[in-house]
Amino acid sequence: MSKPAETDLYAPVKSWLVGLGYEVKAEVGTADVVALRDGDSAPVIVELKAGFSLTLLQQAVARQAISDLVYVAVPRWAGKPGWRAFKGNVGLCKRLGLGVVSVRLKDGFVQVHADPGPFQPRKSKVKTGRLLSEFARREGDPNTGGTNGKLITAYRQDAEKLRAYLAEHGPSRGAEVAKSTGVGKATNMMAINHYGWFQRVERGVYDLTEAGRSV
Repeated sequence: MSKPAETDLYAPVKSWLVGLGYEVKAEVGTADVVALRDGDSAPVIVELKAGFSLTLLQQAVARQAISDLVYVAVPRWAGKPGWRAFKGNVGLCKRLGLGVVSVRLKDGFVQVHADPGPFQPRKSKVKTGRLLSEFARREGDPNTGGTNGKLITAYRQDAEKLRAYLAEHGPSRGAEVAKSTGVGKATNMMAINHYGWFQRVERGVYDLTEAGRSV
């Protein structure tokens, strides 16, 4: 299946705007689509692209020097991965004050996902708390920016402490491990066994697996 062209988006976008009472013309000045309605002083501008790109965002932001009513229009996504990427791009456009529409090419359906306008991101106390907690719990600075997934977290550091204790002392009770290592959730961590290092040898007593010994 060939990649859609920008021109494939024009007819559905024009039909959508005409349905809202606008007169629509393509390729006016630097804008892909310009729509104007009687009584309105500011035109609606739509930039068309076959997919999200930095170029699309740069062009749309440049059009904000002409009007506050700027949209980007792209083909509708395909599948869950496509939706996740699209959703992230919608969030970015909102922060830039841009509107977003998608076009379902098989039938020309146009869906508005965001309208142009000022955006104030909402802060998440939960996410802020997690960030500060991880910062406080992590010992030293074991990572380099851009670790490509090879990340040493506070959880990993705690698991290393448990592994080191069991390597030295052998099978031990969870409460004893927690007290000696300072890892309050030692028993729970060994029971969950996220890294495959621990095994329960009897009620409340844990030891290392072969994987744990070979780390």
